[in-house]
Amino acid sequence: MSDWIRPIGQGWVVRDAVPGPDVDEFAEPDRVVAALAAPGAADSLLAVQHPARTPAALASGLDLAAAVPVARAVLERLRKRFYRPVREFVAPYRIEGPDGVALGLLCLVDPAAVTDDGAARVRHTEDVYADVVAERAAVLAGLGCATSAAMLVPASGGDVLTEQVERACASLGLPDLSTSDAAGRRHDLWVVPAGPLQNRLLAAVAGADLLVADGNHRVAAAAAAGHGALLALVTAGPQLRIGAIDRVLTGTGLGPEDLVSRWCAAGLDVRYDEHAVPVTGEVVVRAGSAVLRIPLPELPGPAPVIDHEIVERVLFAEALGVDPDGPCVLPLPAGRPLPADADAVVLLAPVRYSDVLAVHAAGRRMPRKATYFTPKPRSGLVLAELERVARLG
Repeated sequence: MSDWIRPIGQGWVVRDAVPGPDVDEFAEPDRVVAALAAPGAADSLLAVQHPARTPAALASGLDLAAAVPVARAVLERLRKRFYRPVREFVAPYRIEGPDGVALGLLCLVDPAAVTDDGAARVRHTEDVYADVVAERAAVLAGLGCATSAAMLVPASGGDVLTEQVERACASLGLPDLSTSDAAGRRHDLWVVPAGPLQNRLLAAVAGADLLVADGNHRVAAAAAAGHGALLALVTAGPQLRIGAIDRVLTGTGLGPEDLVSRWCAAGLDVRYDEHAVPVTGEVVVRAGSAVLRIPLPELPGPAPVIDHEIVERVLFAEALGVDPDGPCVLPLPAGRPLPADADAVVLLAPVRYSDVLAVHAAGRRMPRKATYFTPKPRSGLVLAELERVARLG
């Protein structure tokens, strides 16, 4: 059996519903704080994941180091009340909803594993924010338990994994857990103990190198925490989708006329077009009442160059003098409400999966928050202890 793909040695499967609100990784800290202020939310899984943002922690001025022990106590109460313990298992997992279908395997993956020639087994597809990684790594190290899964996709051969999981689900019958979320997705999960079926499923995962589809920060945090294991849903679809992630300009002090003037001065072809929609190679900018269409210039270097990279380098950094990594640029998944203080939103077409693979094949990463893979695994369905794995590593 592979030593970089492993069953969950000690885990917990939720009995019914995950305790507390579900806030995804795109939530700004103030949104997490607001969610935790709701009645009962301070004693929830979200409070465990963001211990320094609970009302009690904020009122007492606790930093992250001081808040994590409180989170451990909350997690222990939640596990006893809402979860059942399971040992040495993997979990075939199916998500189906309006944003696609994912069928894969929940298991432990070593985020730092390498091949015989030194290449990473788990490969980041996007750059990450160092402060987010540091915070998540501190929480993960302090808890010794993973509460949410990253979504990984095989770089090749994903049809083999899908076929193996489909066969397993058919042979297992009704799922051990079946639940729905607020977005209308159905989550079905089967528990597979040690044995021949588990071995076949793990072998199907270990047969390919993996790309991070969702959870680049979780993967980096797992590596930094030093437990030698990451809770992951490894899936090849069969109907994964990539949604658009736009860019919001805020706090720049630039109005629509300023933006047009600076972009034109930089040699960009800026056109007013109230009917414009974003397509690959062009962006649409909404600034006040103005709707602009801007064809993106080609950049020198190895192809492909993702539209997000051109926007951040040319439209923001060079033309506006705005740091793409600074506080004036925010990622915004398509369809989410625009912040009230936004100066403008730059609408981009979804990145094509073929371009994700091409960037990976070239040994490069895409800009941060460029792909929004769906459907995503529900946080908290399975918890995985990591301390035991660390001793084996």
